[in-house]
Amino acid sequence: MFPANVYVERRNRLKEQIQSGLILFLGNEESPMNYPDNQYSFRQDSSFLYFFGLDFPSLAALINVDQNEEIIFGDDLTVEDIIWTGPQPALSERGLEVGINKTAPVDKLKVLLERAVQQGGKIHFLPQYRPENVLKIERLLGIHPTVIQDNISETLIRAVVAQRSLKSSEEIEQIEAALDVSYEMQTAAMKMSKPGMLEMEVVGAIEGIAISSGCRLAFPTIFSIRGEILHNHYYGNVMSAGDIAINDSGAETGLGYAGDITRTIPVSGKFSQRQKEIYTIVLNAQEKSIEAIKPGVEFRNVHRLACEVLTSGLKEIGLMKGDIEEAVQSGAHTLFFQCGLGHMLGLDVHDMEGLGEDYVGYTDTINRNPEFGWRSLRLGRALEAGFVITVEPGVYFIPELIDRWMAEKKNSQYINYDMVKKYEDFGGLRIEDDVLVTENGHRVLGKKIPKTIDEVEDISSR
Repeated sequence: MFPANVYVERRNRLKEQIQSGLILFLGNEESPMNYPDNQYSFRQDSSFLYFFGLDFPSLAALINVDQNEEIIFGDDLTVEDIIWTGPQPALSERGLEVGINKTAPVDKLKVLLERAVQQGGKIHFLPQYRPENVLKIERLLGIHPTVIQDNISETLIRAVVAQRSLKSSEEIEQIEAALDVSYEMQTAAMKMSKPGMLEMEVVGAIEGIAISSGCRLAFPTIFSIRGEILHNHYYGNVMSAGDIAINDSGAETGLGYAGDITRTIPVSGKFSQRQKEIYTIVLNAQEKSIEAIKPGVEFRNVHRLACEVLTSGLKEIGLMKGDIEEAVQSGAHTLFFQCGLGHMLGLDVHDMEGLGEDYVGYTDTINRNPEFGWRSLRLGRALEAGFVITVEPGVYFIPELIDRWMAEKKNSQYINYDMVKKYEDFGGLRIEDDVLVTENGHRVLGKKIPKTIDEVEDISSR
C-alpha cells in the first residue's frame, strides 16, 4: 500500500467535496467458483482501495463528514480462522497503516447507519456491481435491490471520479510497473508465436509471466488469430503460416493498477503485403491520435481524427471512396472500426466504469453520441493533465457485418463492397498504448514495445 498520508489526503479531499452526511464504502467479499471454500482470487473494490488501501475481504468503511470521523468495520480472525490462514495483524493495526484510528466489528455498522437515518442524515454510497453488496445495502439501509440504483449518490460519484481521474506520481509509478510486466508479456508472445502452435500455449506462457512477477491479469487476455472478434477469449485455434494474432493483454500490480497493451503479431514472422498495408493504416492512425493528445482537447475529436486517418488509408488501397470527412460523418468507417479509440486507465482497466461511463467519460455539455461506432466510445470529454488513457485504433473485417451492410447497400457511395469482400478472411488488427496527459502534451508510458513493421517482424522472426 501507499504511505498512510496518501490515503488521509484522499479522504480529506473527499470530505471537502461531499461537505455533509455519511459516506459508506463496501469492500468486496470472497467469491466462490463452485462451492464456498473454492474461491476466485480475491480482488478488492477499487474505490475502497483508493481511499482505504486495505486489500482483504469482508470490510466496510464509514466517513462521517459532519463529525470528521472515519471508521473501518471488520472482524478479526478467530483461532479456527488462523488454522487455515495463519496469524494476521489485527484490524486496528491495519487501520493505522492507512491513517484510520478507529475500527469496529462488522455488526456495529448497521447500528450506526440506523441511528444516522433516524436523525435525518444523508447516506452516500456508490453503484454496486456485486450481488452480495447489493444485498448488504438492503440489509443496512432497508433499500430494496430493485431501487438501489435510484438511491446512489450522484454527488459521491462525481467527487470520486474527479479524484480518481487525476493520477498522482505514485499512481503513475504503479501503472508503469504494470507496464514493465506487460512489456515482458507482449515481447514473449512475439517471440514464441509460431505456425502449428495453439493460441492457448502462448496465453499460458504470458499469463505465467504476470503471476511470476507478483502481478495478476488486469483483464482476461485477448489472444487470437480471430482478431475481428473484438473481445475474443477463446484460445483453441491452431496458428497457421500467414495468420496474424492480436495480443491484447496487461498485468495488474499488487496495489491494483493496470496496464493495457495491444500488439498484432505475424505468426510466420513476416507480414504479407496486404497485412502490411492495413497495419500501416492502423499505426498511422494511432500515431496521429497520440500526437493530438494534450490538455483541453476533447477526446471525441481525437477519435474522429483516428477515424479520418483510417478512412483515408482505406481509400488509398481501394476499400473506401468519396470525401473522407463526409464518409466519417455518415459513419461509413464503422464497417471497419466499430469501437471507441480508448478509455481511462488506472485501478480499473476501464477505469471507474462501474461508477457509470457517462460520469467518467462525458460531461453535462459533452454527451455520448448514440450512433453505431460512436456509442462505444467510453471517453469523449476534454482531456486534463493527469489523465491516463489508452489509444487503440483498429481495423476489423467482420464477415457478418459486411454481408449485412452489403445487402442493405449501406453507405455504398463510400464503400467499395467488391473489394471489401476480398478481405473477409483478413480478421482484425489493433495497436494500443497507454498515454499520460501532461501539462504541456502527453507521454507514452512504459518501455517501448516493438510497434513498427520492422520492429515487430524482427522480434517475431527470432
